[in-house]
Amino acid sequence: MIFMNYEIIVVGGGHAGCEAALAAARKGHKTLLVTGNINNIADMPCNPSIGGSAKGIVVREIDALGGEMGRNADKSLLQIKMLNGSKGPAVRALRAQADKITYPKNMLKTLKDTDNLEIKEALVEDLLIENKKIKGVILENGTKITSNIVILTTGTYMKADILVGSTRRREGPHGERPSNYLSDNLAKNGFKLIRLKTGTPQRIARDSIDFTKAKLEPGDKEIHTFSYDNKVYYDVNKQVPCHLIYTNENTHQIILDNLNKSSMYGGLDDIKGVGPRYCPSIEDKVVRFRDKEKHQLFLEPESIYYDDIYLQGFSTSMPYDVQEQMVHSLPGLENAKILKYAYAIEYDAIYPTQLKASLETKVIENLFTAGQINGTSGYEEAAGQGLIAGINASLKLEGKEPLVLKRNEAYIGVLIDDLITKGIKDPYRLLTSRAEYRLLLRHDNADLRLSEYGHQVGLINNEKYQILLKKKDDIKTLLEELKQIKITAKENDYLITLNTTPLNNGITLYDLIKRPEIDINKITKYLSNNYNKEVLEQVDIMIKYKGYIDKAIKEAEKMENLEKKKIPDNIDYDKIHNLASEARQKLKEVRPTSLAQALRISGVNPADISILMVYLKKEYRHE
Repeated sequence: MIFMNYEIIVVGGGHAGCEAALAAARKGHKTLLVTGNINNIADMPCNPSIGGSAKGIVVREIDALGGEMGRNADKSLLQIKMLNGSKGPAVRALRAQADKITYPKNMLKTLKDTDNLEIKEALVEDLLIENKKIKGVILENGTKITSNIVILTTGTYMKADILVGSTRRREGPHGERPSNYLSDNLAKNGFKLIRLKTGTPQRIARDSIDFTKAKLEPGDKEIHTFSYDNKVYYDVNKQVPCHLIYTNENTHQIILDNLNKSSMYGGLDDIKGVGPRYCPSIEDKVVRFRDKEKHQLFLEPESIYYDDIYLQGFSTSMPYDVQEQMVHSLPGLENAKILKYAYAIEYDAIYPTQLKASLETKVIENLFTAGQINGTSGYEEAAGQGLIAGINASLKLEGKEPLVLKRNEAYIGVLIDDLITKGIKDPYRLLTSRAEYRLLLRHDNADLRLSEYGHQVGLINNEKYQILLKKKDDIKTLLEELKQIKITAKENDYLITLNTTPLNNGITLYDLIKRPEIDINKITKYLSNNYNKEVLEQVDIMIKYKGYIDKAIKEAEKMENLEKKKIPDNIDYDKIHNLASEARQKLKEVRPTSLAQALRISGVNPADISILMVYLKKEYRHE
């Protein structure tokens, strides 16, 4: 049976799939979202949070481009705070506890209310391919659905195995049937696959925890939103608290005594998946950091509709009886009731160097992939990729150039470039340290960096775009006003109250703000106009960090010159003499599009780049 043709089919209803489907449909393309279980759309099988270090900036970037995650998080949060608020602006990021019931419910409603978008509950087991070009999908019952483009966002469901102790069960995070054949069929079509692993901790009954033995971790008293819509859906004084506890010597000893029972340390001998380096299981933490006396754990609420508490930081694949001992060794959890035991999950992913910067695969034309299938971890990384895949799938249908965000433009750009250029060994997680231009990629300026692109591709409407333009104008006006207004020693009494050095001569407000102890909000009484909070914050950062920002911009411009030096698609690296063998192998695998991308490939050294440049100049008259 063959169903009617769609322009774009999105396979998988997780965070990547939702963003991809919404972007495609909102751009006017007839889109079908195929998911194994409609009740699991936008599901949060692991941590009940959105944002975090670097990740919170990605959510702001998604919103700035016209995506949905930020708006949905704002509607669904239980608690929100700004991380690293006392540190520099380059590392600040929002993190929210999201309601596990409300978040998926709101996202499903958004999907159902979107024109050009249909949802079908089914499992995709194969792809329709002709002459290395996608033609649609084949469902497990043999039904064929044709389309111009397919976007795979299968998450952890390809050949998913749940691992606990010495047991292995072929199922998804909630016991669902996984996709058992899709990854085999991808391999048959030439894709290189990798086996990865991640995990989740226990859920504890709230009324079985003694919270008096834990440290209270409330939300911020200041109102925050992920979305630039700035709509507030929560009462800042009624946020649900989290709590902090620590492991102890007894916890560590129980783990070490039972290490051979863990799936990862002897319980199973056929594990091939590599676990996340930056979100390890508690067994990994105890083994790798034996000198540490304790590890922090957070007790996080999952929903206002039920009483499960998420034990963040205690992921494990130990048998249930050992998990009982481990949990009961923790302060406040001596009598804890475990509602859901921890487990590890192993799954197939594709090796991401097989992708173009647009997230279209190099192996099959018009096939895009996004999310954990590309070897990433995290809801935010998945959603960012899904949005870009949905945009670029649409742009390809429209005969337009893809949207490729540079490393100095967005964390999403860093994420995708790292994947396609460096590949992965374990589930990839975004960190601020991965971004060499992180002072340019701040939480506060995502709209200034990216909303122009969002408007160009049709996901930011004219009303929102005019708000952006006004913000840019206000920033420019405020900067000029600060340079024009001078204050003198007559203001010393007030300046002393701000704990700053009194004046001997006049000084412009612009130069006064350069003083680290001066907050721009303290000098607004000297301004002739009223500026909103976001404009004031932006200008304060621009002035205080101007030297560092200018330096980062210059470094980015140098790299931009290398980005412009393109490498022809048909280049034969075997004809380039004197290239190191590892460099030749990596260049053939990644097939970089520019000298800048070639330089970022692990195993390609500056000497190899010099040889490549000489060859390009000689053979292609490369300037």
